[in-house]
Amino acid sequence: MIKVRVPAKVNVQLGVGGLRADGFHDLANVFFAVALGDEVTAAPGEGVTLTCSGPDAAQVPLDDTNLAARAARLLAAHHGLADPGVHLHIAKAIPVAGGMAGGSADGAAALVACDALWGLDTPFENLLDLAAELGSDVPFALLGGVALGRGRGEILEALPVTGTFHWVFAVADGGLSTPAVFRECDRLREEAGTGSGDTDVPTPDAAPALLAALATGDPAALAAALTNDLQSAALSLRPSLAATLAAGTEAGAIGALVSGSGPTCAFLAKDAEAAEALATALAASGTCRTAHATYGPVPGAAIHPRATES
Repeated sequence: MIKVRVPAKVNVQLGVGGLRADGFHDLANVFFAVALGDEVTAAPGEGVTLTCSGPDAAQVPLDDTNLAARAARLLAAHHGLADPGVHLHIAKAIPVAGGMAGGSADGAAALVACDALWGLDTPFENLLDLAAELGSDVPFALLGGVALGRGRGEILEALPVTGTFHWVFAVADGGLSTPAVFRECDRLREEAGTGSGDTDVPTPDAAPALLAALATGDPAALAAALTNDLQSAALSLRPSLAATLAAGTEAGAIGALVSGSGPTCAFLAKDAEAAEALATALAASGTCRTAHATYGPVPGAAIHPRATES
């Protein structure tokens, strides 16, 4: 049995370019891995089977639409395994459809867990290539830390970061569809008269002020540099998120934004004590289902040695 821990992510910058001919958008996506995460356990089995536990387990598909199952089959096909056998159990803590890449994290964890279970020793660069086939956010869940994602987010460059930053995530009721949020972003751009195509919208790049804040470990500077080009679209589809953002700011957050495509809202706190107080205030505010204090950056998907059995 192999157990892999894998982090959620927050996008401290999500710059979205125009709509490309292939249906994707060029991104400047600064990923930040946080300690709130899932655990995926791989054990011998027949075929590829899935189970799930946790608060949102009922929302997790247990068929081949799940990225963990797809990851197991993709890895097996890459190595020419005709009959892969694995039972995957997902202990779900990352909000489902919450803009924190929980499904992608599970796909990355399944790659690592199955690779170990089957004794394949796949080079890390090859795992990254397989991860990119699964989805735009999956490679970062393998890498962890802080990284700039270009292209559709899968072309990664690790970024220097100093110290630990403290976060609170306010989880909303229900999810938001990432494709729907991108479509709404395009619609709002058209409505504003700026155009939404890749010839209309400049290719985004990482903000120098944000990179400097990460490198120096300055929470206040990072708070001032947080941006998400999908936030307006997420608020358009889920106006109630404005109340969540306001509640967190009023409760002492030094920075606030919608996490990725939402609807989870992310708040930066000045320190661990402030994060705990902020989580308590948000949970009591009536503007979210629950709130979690956590920290980062943390490593990507990794085997938990004390939970590994031969």
